[in-house]
Amino acid sequence: MALRAKGETVEEVAALSDVMLQFARPVHVDTRAVDVVGSGGDRANTVNISTMAAIVAAAAGAKVIKHGNRAASSMCGTADCLEALGLALDLAPEKQQQVMDEEGIVFLFAPLYHGSLKYAASSRRELGISTIFNYLGPLSNPARPQAQAIGIANETMAGLLAGVLAQRGNQGMVFYGGDGLDELTTTTASKLWLVRDQRVVPTRLDPLDLGIPRAVTSDLVGGRPDVNAAIVRETFAGKTGPVRDIVTLNAAATILAYDGPDLDADITEQLAAYVERARGAIDSGRALARLDSWVATTRRLAGR
Repeated sequence: MALRAKGETVEEVAALSDVMLQFARPVHVDTRAVDVVGSGGDRANTVNISTMAAIVAAAAGAKVIKHGNRAASSMCGTADCLEALGLALDLAPEKQQQVMDEEGIVFLFAPLYHGSLKYAASSRRELGISTIFNYLGPLSNPARPQAQAIGIANETMAGLLAGVLAQRGNQGMVFYGGDGLDELTTTTASKLWLVRDQRVVPTRLDPLDLGIPRAVTSDLVGGRPDVNAAIVRETFAGKTGPVRDIVTLNAAATILAYDGPDLDADITEQLAAYVERARGAIDSGRALARLDSWVATTRRLAGR
């Protein structure tokens, strides 16, 4: 809390996350992949946008290594949602490359890789506000993927995390919704920091310029894990509306992060083709099929 009150620096956050990675349980998965993750802490209790975006991105051809945990300040974290969908969270690290080979997407459940986090979990839930752990999590994927798409619910920290990614030589983007969401939002414009070749370029995106209509935050609210899991399935089954729109936008950003953004090109023009790829992954049924096969593969390898 004292560090949060003082204000973190790039060097401090990089050092803390590097220590977490140093002590993390090792996992060997091809690092030519992307992680899409939200910091949490926006207190909006939205559906699991980055979780759905990860699956859509994988169905569209990106390799995804998603790292996450249970809810700390919301009703349903990514692990809670994936568990409700049937995914085996406790899969042994040595089996994750096989999952990647078969499905193009893996989920690394943070407590299995960062054992010390269990000592902070109850305190984080009791505080109910964002802390440094919200920002260390997205930087502490034990597989160390080359690309990242990170949503941050704090504008200052978003720029700072982009600096950490650049310092590490990663590519991708960090974004902050103008409404305070830790996603690329559809209720207003978002600020982005594009990262590649150890450079950071700030920019702005209005989803209206991509033909995505305005939503209101209440359109995006979810609930407990069973509710959010049902929303995932109905979205992938073809339900249109605000949830599909925001998932499509964030999946497009994830695929672009995987391919590597062009720091000298207009972000709207870059994302346009990726939005179509994300929509195609849903409309064709590939996203739902990928979810089902991923769940089945993890359960088979876990001996369920």
